[in-house]
Amino acid sequence: NVSPIIPVLAKYENQINAFSDFLEDLPEVDEPVWILGACYDLKTSKIELLSDVRSRLWFTYRKKFSPIGGTGPSSDAGWGCMLRCGQMILAQALVCRHLGRDWRWDPEKRQPKEYHRILHCFLDKKDSCYSIHQMAQMGVGEGKSVGEWYGPNTVAQVLKKLALFDDWNTLAVYVSMDNTVVIEDIKKQCKQPASGQSCSEAQGRTLQSQRPLDWRPLLLVIPLRMGINSINPVYIQAFKECFKMPQSCGVLGGKPNLAYYFIGFIDDELIYLDPHTTQQAVDTESGSAVDDQSYHCQRTPHRMKITSLDPSVALGFFCKSEEDFDSWCDLVQQELLKKRNLRMFELVEKHPSHWPPFVPPTKPEVQTTGAEFIESPDKLFESEEEFEILNV
Repeated sequence: NVSPIIPVLAKYENQINAFSDFLEDLPEVDEPVWILGACYDLKTSKIELLSDVRSRLWFTYRKKFSPIGGTGPSSDAGWGCMLRCGQMILAQALVCRHLGRDWRWDPEKRQPKEYHRILHCFLDKKDSCYSIHQMAQMGVGEGKSVGEWYGPNTVAQVLKKLALFDDWNTLAVYVSMDNTVVIEDIKKQCKQPASGQSCSEAQGRTLQSQRPLDWRPLLLVIPLRMGINSINPVYIQAFKECFKMPQSCGVLGGKPNLAYYFIGFIDDELIYLDPHTTQQAVDTESGSAVDDQSYHCQRTPHRMKITSLDPSVALGFFCKSEEDFDSWCDLVQQELLKKRNLRMFELVEKHPSHWPPFVPPTKPEVQTTGAEFIESPDKLFESEEEFEILNV
């Protein structure tokens, strides 16, 4: 009889071979590798590290999808890289929400139904909640024409608006402004009833459970400029600390007109997923399982020197519960604010008095998706327009 451990070893050997370039290529340092809040020792945890990287949802350029807006482009090659990175950061938040940070993708096994439902949110078709179609058309309200390149802040504003139409995930997307995260505003946004739920429903549920309104899972996005033309070295250590936090959801950034989704670092290099590969659009009937092989990066993950990073980035953090958010605030105070002379961003308890009042974003009172508003974007955006910095 063949020992049951042989096929398992063979499988892991294949995994190692698939990434052997990456393994040989890794710098010979004693430093651990950090990936989205998880720490790996290269001497003992290589397979686990590679499995983690491979399990992230990877969105790239696609071609031959239905034209955006009916008559627009049918490929996002050359212009959609920051939108794809926005999809990756949001997908990571949804994976953490439904499957947990420790979930791993195994191509040999059936994936949980929530996994396929998450993937359906990002398929390249107009009725998928976070499709390239929805993102490009919602970007029109941010002053971007379809086919124009986005910066990290603009894509964050688009995600914030699209999340209002997503009744399944009831995600609160908070985008900080003026390098300032306001605790009071986040708590107000995360405790308001979800878009698809009336106040009376929320109150009825409160009476049943005898507790205040539930916390809506939070994707916190902090657009920053960490220098003029290149990253100021004083920020590098604090920037690396962000990847060590258990709430880390990655970073949007890259080089001018080249967007990457950064998921971790080793020594003085960042590890990232690169959307600049054009793949055929995957055609899937709604409700059915997705052929997901092309949504996981099964090749060498890319690395780049932190000093090569464009200074304009957006940090992402996911807080599933209020306790999670409080814990993140404590970590920021401890690791980023107390220990550093120059702060990457500010964390304040109360809404600054000189700012306009904070109004949590709400879905317009019409049963539709964002894309149909494009003919008259003014109505959709006027309530929040004044609070947003559109040019970082």
